[in-house]
Parts: sequence; structure tokens; C-alpha cells
Amino acid sequence: MTELNSMDINASIQLANRYYHEGKMHEASDLYVAILKRQPNNIDALMSLGGICYQLENYDLAMDLINKVIHLNPSHAKAYYLLGITLKEKGLLDEAMLCYQKALELDPHDAFSYSNMGNVFLEKCRVDDALRCYEVALQLNPHDPHTHWHMAVSLLLSGDLVRGWEKYEWRFKAFPLRYLRRNSLKSQWDGTDISGQSILLSTEQGFGDALQFVRYAPMVAERGAKVILECQQELVSLFKHVDGISDVMAYGAVSPDFDVYCPLLSLPFILGTTLENIPANIPYIRADLQLVQEWKNKLQSHHSRFKIGIVWSSRPGRLYEKKSIPLALYSSLTSIDGLAFFSLQKGEAARQIEDNEGIIKLIDYSEDMRDFSDTAAFIENLDLVISVDTAVAHLAGALGKPVWLLLSFFPDWRWLLYREDSPWYPTMRIFRQPSRGDWISVIARIKDELSKLVGH
Repeated sequence: MTELNSMDINASIQLANRYYHEGKMHEASDLYVAILKRQPNNIDALMSLGGICYQLENYDLAMDLINKVIHLNPSHAKAYYLLGITLKEKGLLDEAMLCYQKALELDPHDAFSYSNMGNVFLEKCRVDDALRCYEVALQLNPHDPHTHWHMAVSLLLSGDLVRGWEKYEWRFKAFPLRYLRRNSLKSQWDGTDISGQSILLSTEQGFGDALQFVRYAPMVAERGAKVILECQQELVSLFKHVDGISDVMAYGAVSPDFDVYCPLLSLPFILGTTLENIPANIPYIRADLQLVQEWKNKLQSHHSRFKIGIVWSSRPGRLYEKKSIPLALYSSLTSIDGLAFFSLQKGEAARQIEDNEGIIKLIDYSEDMRDFSDTAAFIENLDLVISVDTAVAHLAGALGKPVWLLLSFFPDWRWLLYREDSPWYPTMRIFRQPSRGDWISVIARIKDELSKLVGH
């Protein structure tokens, strides 16, 4: 624990603030705690320590500290704002909204409260209300990248792709560590004539994003460019089968020389994608034929049954847990006669298979899936894929296989709102939560549809 010794409180707060802005959260936290031991009602220390607890996802302690500030000073607008963003992270959207309203009552020019009020409306799928909040926030703070980013998500979710793609370019400023531009001395392609030149397309974000937007590579090649693709190692062998790509390399590999580069998810903006002209010529990814035959041989003993691959979990982390469901919920589906269920799940969530042994009838070849080329070949031998919002759903759609997507109430922007189909994947059906967290109803609908499919 940090001791203040003879250092006065103001100097201590200045030092703690410096630690905070340098990202030294634990050093700053220790110093704020020491300050509060000497001055338990020091509002600056309470607010700063509350902010640190919020960033470290210790939301309960953050709320305790911020509520103490509000008790000491009921007119502290920033305290209501900080309490609001903390409540939102705990899923308490209505309570968060009340905090933002109170913050704006105290400070009508607080752009951050308007922006975060928009985020609450967005999670409630009230896109028009969200956009109105973002517009006011940008009038007050025109260059805030996070507000531009959330406006992009709202526009894309509503189907306004033209304005949405333009705003989506703010991702590089809003999240510079998540959306890294390639460190290159070459220029980024802006859509000008590229005939006879070479271009490096670089995937970004997750596997699903790469699988969805690699469809644009052939469109760039049709403009006369030599296309080099840089992607995750797990996708290299699969993407070698995408038309129009001359060379595929993993991140970190030495690239061939190229003239210009472009992040993959900037291509819809550059090429003017709208809802009406989404490139959805499937399949645009093809499985390796030799691997398809190997998986056919592996599944030979199940040839007489309707074969379904399932995925129940997205990637680990708080941001993705709302997309995932417990494997046990699939048990009512696996009880339907005439169906064979196969796990397509990878990662830590695959351990749920052992936990549900004897409860759910599931065939597991996941250890034989070395990369996405194996997964693609496996899927080619299945009749249907049922998946939460994860890369496998994109892969099945890109292969042109029937895929049923289980979607949370507040979906990712690419799935739009209220639709049961996807303009990105013609063979996809979407089963949406009717209310936040309600997977039971989704599984019940899928069970009914499966029963119809097999004539029960």
C-alpha cells in the first residue's frame, strides 16, 4: 500500500492522475486508496478510483464509490455520467438512462452523456432514437471518434449502408488498438483505377469478419489488380481457394511487393455497397475437394441420417458472452429421431461436451478440425449448420450451405433488424431472441422447424 508520508493531498492527487493517464492503473489505484484513508470524502479521489474500477470491470465497487460522490454532491454531473456507463455494463439499461438524463439536467452540454444515451437506445434496438442522440452529441463534440463509430453501427444496423460505411471508417480512430491499419509506407487504395497494379488486402477484426468480407477480393481483381491477401494463419489454406486472389500470406510473413493496400472492411465503402447490390454470389469460398472426400469417409457410418453441425459459443470475453448459449439447451433438439448432431465448436467452450455427456447426443470430431479448411470440408458433408453468431455461421453461408443463425436480441450490425433472412447469405435463416436473454424461445422455434423438416 502506498504511504503518503509528508506529501500533501493535492500533490498526491496530481501524481495519481499522472499514473492514471500513463495507464499505470494499479499505482494510481494504490495512491487514491491512500488519499481516501486520510480524506474519506475527497471527491476527486472517489471519482478517479471509481473510474479505475470501471475500467478494470469491478463494477460493484465503482458504483459504491460513485454513489458516495453523489451523496456528497448531488449536483455532480460527471458522477451521474460515470454511474450511467457502469450500470449499462451491468445490463441495467433503464437505470443507466435515468443517470444520463440526470447528468444532462445538470449539464445540458455534456456530449458524452448524449452519446451514451444513444448507446442505451441502440442496445434496445431503438435506432432512430439512438441516431438523434448521436447527432446532438456531435453538434457538441464534432470530432469524438466513439460517437461517429456508434453512429456507424446504428446506420448499418438500420440498413443505411451508404452513410454507415462512411462513418465506419472512424473505427481506426475510435479503437486504434483493435483496428490497426497496416504499418506501410504505401498509400491506401481509394477506389481509383488500379489496373495493372498490385494491392495488399488485409483482414481485420475476427475470423467471421474475414470470412464475410473476403467476397470483395474477386471484385478488386476484376478491376485489373493483382490481389495479395494478408490474414490469420488459420485462414490461409482456405482463402487460397477464393477466386481472384493471387497470393495469401499470414500476418507477420514477409509480403511480396505491392503498390497500394486496403483494410478488407473498407472495401464496401470504396465500392459503394448498398442493400440492393450486396455481392452475394455463393459459394465464394470453396472447400478443398480432397479434404471433402476425407471427411465424407469419416462420416460414412452416419450417411443415412440428416446431419447437423452445431456451434453454441462465440469467442471468450464479456463482449461476446451475450451471443453464446449453454450447450445443454440443444438437448431438446438432439432428441428428435432421424437426426445426427455433430460438434463444430472449438476452443474452451468445447469442454461443455464432457459436462453434458449422457444429456445430449452429440458426435464430436472437433479435434480433427486443424484449421478452417477442415471445418469447411466437414460442413460440405453436412445437411445443415445451426450456430450462434460466430465464424462457423459465416463459413457455412459463404459455402452456400443451409445455416440457421441463433441471434441475440441486440444483434451485430451486419444482421440488420427484424429480418429472418440475410442479404449477405442467401441460404441463411435467422432465429432472433424475442426479448433480451431469451434463448428458450429460440430453441423451441428451431425444434418446431426441425420437426417439420424431417416430417415429425
